[in-house]
This record gives sequence, C-alpha cells and structure tokens, in this order.
Amino acid sequence: MPKSRKSNHHTNLGDPQYFLNRELSWLEFNSRVLHEALDPRTPLLERFKFLAIFSSNLDEFFMVRVAALKQQVEAKVSKWAFDGRTPPQQLEDISFFLRPLVAQQHQHFEEVLRSQLAHHGVHILDYIELSEKQRKYLDNYFEEQIFPVITPLAVDPSHPFPYISNLSLNLAVVVKNPETEEEFFARVKVPRVLPRFLPLPPELGIHRNSKPAIWTGIPLEQAIAHNLESLFPGMNIQEYHPFRITRDADLELEEDEADDLLLAIEQELRKRRVGGTPVRLEIQAHTPETIRSRLMEDLELSENDVYEVDGLLGLRDLMYFMSLPLPELKDPPWQSVVHHRLQRIRDLRINPHTREIEEGSDFFSVIRERDLLVHHPYQSFSTSVVRFITQAAHDPNVLAIKMTLYRTSGDSPIVNALITAAETGKQISVLVELKARFDEENNIYWARRLESVGVHVVYGLVGLKTHSKIAMVVRREQDRIRRYVHIGTGNYNHKTARLYTDLSLFSCREDLGADVTDVFNFLTGYSRQKSYRQLLVAPVNMRDRFLSLIRREIENVQNGYSGRIVAKMNSLVDPKIITTLYEASRVGVQIDLIVRGICCLRPGLKDISENIRVISIVGRFLEHSRIFYFYNNGQEEIFLGSADWMPRNLDRRVEVITPIQDNDIAKDLQEILGIMLADNRQAWELQPDGSYVQRRAGEECPDSCSQKALMAMAQGVNIVASNLANQKKSSVYFDEA
Repeated sequence: MPKSRKSNHHTNLGDPQYFLNRELSWLEFNSRVLHEALDPRTPLLERFKFLAIFSSNLDEFFMVRVAALKQQVEAKVSKWAFDGRTPPQQLEDISFFLRPLVAQQHQHFEEVLRSQLAHHGVHILDYIELSEKQRKYLDNYFEEQIFPVITPLAVDPSHPFPYISNLSLNLAVVVKNPETEEEFFARVKVPRVLPRFLPLPPELGIHRNSKPAIWTGIPLEQAIAHNLESLFPGMNIQEYHPFRITRDADLELEEDEADDLLLAIEQELRKRRVGGTPVRLEIQAHTPETIRSRLMEDLELSENDVYEVDGLLGLRDLMYFMSLPLPELKDPPWQSVVHHRLQRIRDLRINPHTREIEEGSDFFSVIRERDLLVHHPYQSFSTSVVRFITQAAHDPNVLAIKMTLYRTSGDSPIVNALITAAETGKQISVLVELKARFDEENNIYWARRLESVGVHVVYGLVGLKTHSKIAMVVRREQDRIRRYVHIGTGNYNHKTARLYTDLSLFSCREDLGADVTDVFNFLTGYSRQKSYRQLLVAPVNMRDRFLSLIRREIENVQNGYSGRIVAKMNSLVDPKIITTLYEASRVGVQIDLIVRGICCLRPGLKDISENIRVISIVGRFLEHSRIFYFYNNGQEEIFLGSADWMPRNLDRRVEVITPIQDNDIAKDLQEILGIMLADNRQAWELQPDGSYVQRRAGEECPDSCSQKALMAMAQGVNIVASNLANQKKSSVYFDEA
C-alpha cells in the first residue's frame, strides 16, 4: 500500500485542470459501447445490437446535451464547465471527438459486419444488387403497401420548406420538368409506421450451396428511392439523397407556474413530438454541395452540425436483426435464477377459514427471518420484487402499499397488482414521477389508470425529481402492525430488470420502516424531515453523510490507521465529492471506483489522485447498481441505493441510500465489488488524460469476466480455478485495508 503523504493545503483541488469534461467523458463511455461492436469476441448479432445502442445513445446525447450547449451559446451564457471549457469550446471538442467514431462505426458495419452476416445467410442488399424478379416483387410491394402512406412535399415559393420531425429519415429529391427544364426540390419522409428493413419472400431470397437464406432484403428508403417516378409523375428524377434530422427534445417546464403538472407535461410532450430546434443533420458523404447547403440553410445549421456518413443512416434500426432465429450468433440466453431463500415459496396458500396466508408460503415470512438481498438479473426480478408487490396486493392482512414509480414498462405487472389492491379496498399511495425523461408519456398513462381505481397518486415535488426506488407494505400481524420495505437501485420495470444489473434489499427492520414512512410523508405531504435514523436521503442529508464518510477515512489515516473506499455507480460528476476524494487520496486512503459512464475525476495525478483507480465495465448487461463501501477502521460500512455522485442526484432529486445491517449481505456486496475489480475482460481503466484502456488477460491469467462469474455464481456453478484465483485476489482489495 502506498504510504500516506502530508496534504499540501496550498493546492487548489477545485482547479479546472483536475477535472475531466462531462460531455467528453460521456463520449468516452459511448466509444466503449462501440468497442463491443468492433470486438470479434462479441457474438455477431450482439455486435449489431451494440452498433444500434451506440447510435441510440448518440441520438439522446444530441437531443439533450448538445441541445443544451447550443442554447447556452445562443443565450451567450458565459458559464464554464468544471474543467474550464466554455459552451462553444465544448461543442467544438464534441465534434472533433465524435467524427472519427461515427466514421469507424459506419465503416465497420459496411465493410465487416454486413459481409460477415451474409456468410450466415442474412443478406442486407442494396437495390442495385437485386435480380429482376426481386425488383418486381419490391416494386409491387411499394405500390400496394408503401405508396399509399407517403406524402411528397414540394419546396418552392408557394410551398415553404416543410417541418422535418425529430429523428426522421428523409429523401431530398431533385426533379426536373421535362418541358421547361426547370428543377425543383422536394422532400419525401420515410414512414416510421413501416419496417425499416423490407424482407423478400423465402423463394426470392439468396440461395448458396442449395441452402436458402435466413433473411434477404433491403432498406425501406431504397425501395422508395427507386420508385420516385410514382410520386412525381410527369417529372424526371434527377437525384435523391437520404438525410436525417435530430432536434432538441428536452422539456421546458416551469413547474412552479403550472397549476396542473400532468396537463403541463402533456402540453410539453405535444411540443416534443414535433421537436424543438434542429441540432444535427446526418447526410451521406456523396451528397452534393448544393443539397447540403440547401438543407443547412433551411434548418439553420452550421458546418459543425453536419455529420457525413458512408452508408446507411440511422443504424439504431439494426436492432431489428436481433429478432432473427440465429441463437448461435447471440449471447447464450440467460434465465434468471430464483433466490435460494425464495425457492420454497409457491402459489399463495390462503386458509379458507381464517382467510390468512398460511405460514411459510408467503414472501413476508422470508423477510421476517432476516434481510434479503436479490441481485438482478442474475437472480429473478419476477420472483422477488414483482412477487412482493403481487402478494401484498392479494394478502387480506395487508392494509396499505406505498411506492415510487420512476420508470416502468407498458404492461407492468406491478402496476396491475397495485390496481388490483386498490380495487379490493387497500390503501394505495404511489408517487409517479412525470418528469422521468423520455418516459413521461408512459407515466402519464399509468397515473391516469391508477387514479381511475382510487389510488392516491402524487406527481412529485416542485423542483425535484423523485428518483428513489422504494416500496413499503403495511401488514397487520396478530396484535401489531409491521412494515416491510423494498429499497432498490433500479426501476420497477420487469423488462429492463432482465438487461440491467441492479440490487434489491427487502427488510422489516423497524428503523428502516420508520425512515421509509418519513420519506413518503416528505413526498406526499408537507413534511420537512431533516434527519433520518438510517437512510441517506437527498436532498436532505445524503451529500453531508457521504462527505462525512469520506472524511472519516481521511481522519483514520491521519491517525495512523488504514483508509479504504470502494464505490460503484453510473456517473461521478459532483465537484465537492471529487475534491474530497482527492483530499483522501493525498493522505493515503486507497480508493477504487467502478464508474460505468461519466467520470469527471482524474485518477493517477501525482500528489493529487495517486491512490485513486477508476474502472468502467461494459458488457451484455448494463451496469446500473450503486454500492458504496467504507473501511471505517475495521468497522466496515456498506450502502446501496438509487443515487450517483452527481449534483442532480444529491441536490435536485429525491434519492434513497440505505446502509446494510446484515453481515452476510455486507459480505455478499463486498464479493460483488471484488469480482468486478478483478475483471480483465470487460473492464476499462481510466487514464489521467481521460482516455480508457481495456484490460487484457495475461498468459498466466486467463479471462475473468465479472458478469459471467456472477451468472455462474447465481446458478451455483463452481467457478473455474482461474476465477477462484481472481476472487482470492479481489478479496485482498478489502483485506489490505
């Protein structure tokens, strides 16, 4: 362990040179996503998936982050980022960083993945490659299925440039009047109601070695482009060029001026469907300057907003190919395991005489034994979180259910259970966060459904988003009332629970139940609770508690003891937390951070952050859990919950972090952290300059993939010797302290 050093109090740890730029750090994360698509170790169709995720991520980045920077430039805001960059500098640096990545993405798709997929019987063709029979089929399909949907829009003095919707794919078309030789410009929108890729019938598919293709087809826009004569009869088609628009899509909401928050958000959503100011134009590389300039002028975009692409636009649509029946080209299917303590629970057994659930058959008896930790998606969400709420809804002894909903699915079994509970007369209170970005419409739908059956629905607090993942069940048991709580790191969404790594803690401890009750009173009433027995609650006490926990490690080292911090989160941005971690590093506290996405802290800086290491893990599951470990001079403390170390989480959201009071669960969480710290397959190490280097297994140290190890552990499979060695190594991360 490096020796502690005396802190130089004259160093300004808030100096911009000690911070990485938030936007560039996010782009570094998305480049790690792209790497999964480039890595030949990734199954082929999974590489298509990662290309789609990379593109989808970029769309949201432009709609929110780039749009906000452009607004700052337009408003002449002089605010600098923590790293000292101005808004114009950030936009310039984003463009410089991003263009090579976009070029690499499209080049890899066109030159590598497309041909590799063809070897497996999936042929994404261009129209010009089609045979006469194939063209005839698609031309007929166009006339019958596509032509009725399309509306060509002329652009001339009597037809102003049409409004082009957000994320729409379009064709810029130049036609000529054969009688006057006059040229006209028109726009044709590629309809979203039709599939982006059009399959040919099996008999017209490509056959190789007498073997029929799995799939043969072309992109929808090419079928339209080669039938433009039907849209412009009597005109000569001169040229056509695909283009795609991205617009500002963040809601502009004055909450304190809104009499009805739900109606105000509905109005803003209508604006979003149309879209705000254009922020990006994607065109094909061979688009003539005349078309390019015309689009830039009409959309009021600069050269810096234009991204040229070699090949297909909008690669987020490649997710389509994940539905093909080619299991050998995908990750092996993963079936979440039922937690061993929940395996004895079957269908509810209700005593017909007392109408009570028989002892041992209900979820609550498991929690009464001791706290329960479930690790998703390794362990089942449906048999834990969903069953917890569902059994509560049907249990005649349950009096009330309270929970927060930030994001949930369109066919949520949890919300349906809440509706059932309300219909049977239980007291149900739900905070539905209407401001959950890009899920506002879905949440409005569920809010109205819940209200219609008598659920008490709260829409959140003015100026704060409710991001906490908490639920409480109030149950009558003999002569007492008992509160059962769920505190999680992920959303109450059974679909994303199969894709995101998250943690669920179930408990019936009195102190946690009392704290969660106070949180709900804070959310639904006029409570101004300032202290909690156990919980860290933002924006009330969480920031101060985390800072005090870090400073306690500093004091322990200064007093001659060891100091150790391990923290796992999605993003690390908060400057006060970062400077306090720098202070800890300078005195010798050993710090390991597992940060999936944005990290504004610079590790490895001499005399600043030499004792801080940062890794990011990007794999088949999205790392989403938050875990915080503090050595505390041997009296270890570990926490989990919903918050990242970002200003928005600590200051502008309602978040809940809980301490772990069960020793076995604390050890389980330490083991999870240790396995991740030992990952040498999907872990990336952050360098002082903000770049990342992927870990590689050495000759004497085989691959250790943390997600695979956790899957094996969930199934009860003995991890191979090499992984056991890595586990032993990872435990030293804690024993050293």
